[in-house]
Amino acid sequence: MVSDPDLLDAVLRLAAAAGCELDRAVDATAARRQWAEAPVVLLDAAAAQQCARHGLPRRGRVVVAVRGEPPPAVWQQAVAIGAEHVVSLPEAEPWLVAALSEATEEPRGRGPVVGVVGGRGGAGASVLAAAVAVAAVRAGRRALLVDCDPLGGGLDLVLGAEDLDGLRWPGVGVAGGRVPAAALHAALPAPPVAGRGGGELALLSCDRAAGGPGAAAVTAVIDAGRRAGETVVCDLPRHGTDAAAAALGAADLVVLVVPADVRSCAAAARVVAVLAEHGAVPRLVVRGPAPGGVDAAEVARALELPLLATMRPEPGLARALERGEAPGRARGPLAGAARAVLAELALVTGGGS
Repeated sequence: MVSDPDLLDAVLRLAAAAGCELDRAVDATAARRQWAEAPVVLLDAAAAQQCARHGLPRRGRVVVAVRGEPPPAVWQQAVAIGAEHVVSLPEAEPWLVAALSEATEEPRGRGPVVGVVGGRGGAGASVLAAAVAVAAVRAGRRALLVDCDPLGGGLDLVLGAEDLDGLRWPGVGVAGGRVPAAALHAALPAPPVAGRGGGELALLSCDRAAGGPGAAAVTAVIDAGRRAGETVVCDLPRHGTDAAAAALGAADLVVLVVPADVRSCAAAARVVAVLAEHGAVPRLVVRGPAPGGVDAAEVARALELPLLATMRPEPGLARALERGEAPGRARGPLAGAARAVLAELALVTGGGS
């Protein structure tokens, strides 16, 4: 219930950004009809005064919005109507977008977050991250696959989704704050997954012609997936970036992929040290072949990490990726490792197997 034309224009713009549909009441009588059921009530100063004068009952999530610094009279009106917040626009625009987004989203619980990183370049972390997301979809879950490595060539290529419509990181335009999960997913490519058991995959890939996301943007996107109850899978770079640090801070589980050879172990030791600086103790996935006979247990001992899975070579995987086929066919070493990651993720988050 907003009568100030400039304030109304601002509120409509912010509601559109939040993916929120507004029902406008022209007076207190009209407001009374939806007063109890509305997820949030947004009033300007005049509306707050009118609603208080008409005796509308106190309720939660009432917001009074004004342009500029609110005068003392506005605070008196807010107290009279029982408002929880008085916000000044444009300063409080990010907060109001977040509040409107939260009001419109159906709560689905807290989704788990896993980060996957390679012990060296070419270790196969991006392929495993994609396979974990695919495995989650085949298990009937909604998954959000987030590319945090701007030097990785783009996860859309891993999934054969480079020609699909939808936004990549440069086009998302997220600078932080709260992102409406429904609007985010509607804007992202949705690569098809064969044999999906009612799940759905959304992909946010880096662009090959632009830089990667910032830390605030990564945090906002991961938080949107969490609120939607989705399994969020992050493909992380080995080099330390602010975006990688943000993803590590949000992750419930971090997985390190290391090929079974001496040079990879040496490179992975440095990655483990970088992860430790962010408080992460990763689980280890060792990938064959082992040309020198180094086994997974030796790699785990050398890196002093718990061994989560051993992945033998998968015939035809490289050829399938070149053809644009999503990694992680229903059966095979890669799918088995992906399921092991999901089982560990469920264990650490208390989500069951």
